Amino acid sequence: MLIATLNFMIRSCFFIFCIFLFGLAKAQNVQIDLGPNEIGENQAWTITVTVNNDRLRNYDNFPDIDGLQKRGTSSSSQTSIINGQMSSSQSIIMTYVPLKQGTINIPSFKMKVNDQSYSVIGKKIKVGAPVQAQSSDPFRSMFDRDPREDFFGRGGNQEFVDVKEEALLALTTTKDEVFVGEGFTATLSFLVADNNRAPMQFHDLGKQLADILKKIKPANCWEENFNIESIEGEPIEINGKNYTQYKIYQATFFPLNNQNVIFPSVGLEMIKFKVAKNPSFFGQNRQEDFKTFYSKVKTVRVKELPPHPMKDAVAVGDYHLEERLGKNELETGQSIGYDFNIYGEGNISSIEKPKVKQDNSFEFYEPNVKQNISRDGGRVAGTKSFSYFMIPKEPGKFKLKDYFQWVFFNPKIRKYDTLKSQQIVTVIGESQKNQAIESNDLGSFYDRIDATDNTLKITQSSNWMKIGVNVFILLVLAASAYLIFKK
Repeated sequence: MLIATLNFMIRSCFFIFCIFLFGLAKAQNVQIDLGPNEIGENQAWTITVTVNNDRLRNYDNFPDIDGLQKRGTSSSSQTSIINGQMSSSQSIIMTYVPLKQGTINIPSFKMKVNDQSYSVIGKKIKVGAPVQAQSSDPFRSMFDRDPREDFFGRGGNQEFVDVKEEALLALTTTKDEVFVGEGFTATLSFLVADNNRAPMQFHDLGKQLADILKKIKPANCWEENFNIESIEGEPIEINGKNYTQYKIYQATFFPLNNQNVIFPSVGLEMIKFKVAKNPSFFGQNRQEDFKTFYSKVKTVRVKELPPHPMKDAVAVGDYHLEERLGKNELETGQSIGYDFNIYGEGNISSIEKPKVKQDNSFEFYEPNVKQNISRDGGRVAGTKSFSYFMIPKEPGKFKLKDYFQWVFFNPKIRKYDTLKSQQIVTVIGESQKNQAIESNDLGSFYDRIDATDNTLKITQSSNWMKIGVNVFILLVLAASAYLIFKK
């Protein structure tokens, strides 16, 4: 009985320990990192949420911090393939700007990411220099309710008038004309002029945005979404007039064919308040109403790439090469690592591995692939790395540009370009090309296969094996009987 109890306790502890390890591993998939302890004049401070090996499906609002003002979010993602195993990470970054000089207390807070709650320990940060005055937010007053309305009620025969708004819904693009595969950024914004006097506020934005995106997302484009989750006002100037821009949606699109990209007109319904014709201290001084703002149709013309033998297979963007080689003096049969890293601005996800020349001088293995994509500032950039292992077979001096080349189209100069390796390697040692021939010679044993009889025959086990098995079974039975009668 005691032994059975101990076994049960051991199994229970092991089960609990496994659950703890599973929960710990799952929790480690999410990281929440706070910005630096000190920032200077006009420097930004950030909170970064990173999800590893999973998709960032949802998260709740970033905390409001006294002394810091939210200025919007940006996102980034990274994917790696090492020895056939894929790993990835996705991050969302909230940017804050300081409102005052001095020490700012970042309180501890809880944040829900992918439906799980995480606790973050706060800290203090130091703002070293005074900052410029921040622009006023015209929507701040729009979200405030008049407390007198709730206290004194909404009755009365007050007359309300509609105030002309100075606002519009706009879908803008960074380019009006692109090549196939060339990226452009589209932004859907609600713009409010600084001289606007009509009180407004957003209404059921999540549902409206879901319907809007179904209409404006082009089917013939690859999309890199900037994942705007928190709408914050940013001051901008358009044709000499000052506005506050509220970005609702932003993404970079890469056309997959030569069809023009057409963004249709979409509508955004806003709550717009009528104001009392004769305001009074008591009673209601505004009345809720609705107005729908419509964007204009926007077309981005897409052009074919210039003639080229690889026109239908090349990447499009502004790319550069960074390469790493373990050493430049090698011996035949000695493996060496070589990294061919393509970085720049463009559709990083569409970059294919370089074409590698195969001959008897080198043996190249399939590369490990790693990519890092950053979506920020209205542009998509990043790096895609191809890590090779190669084995030299022949002695001599070799230029790796004869083996590694990657062709792309650069829309900035409107020309095709080629990234070529600049590495030169010197290989010493004996030739190993004959080893490949020997490895293909299967020997005299396989040479006799064609002359061998392939008739199926019954195989019979030898008697000594049967005797041995029977003796072993008798011993087991005898030992079992002894233990039973002894009790």
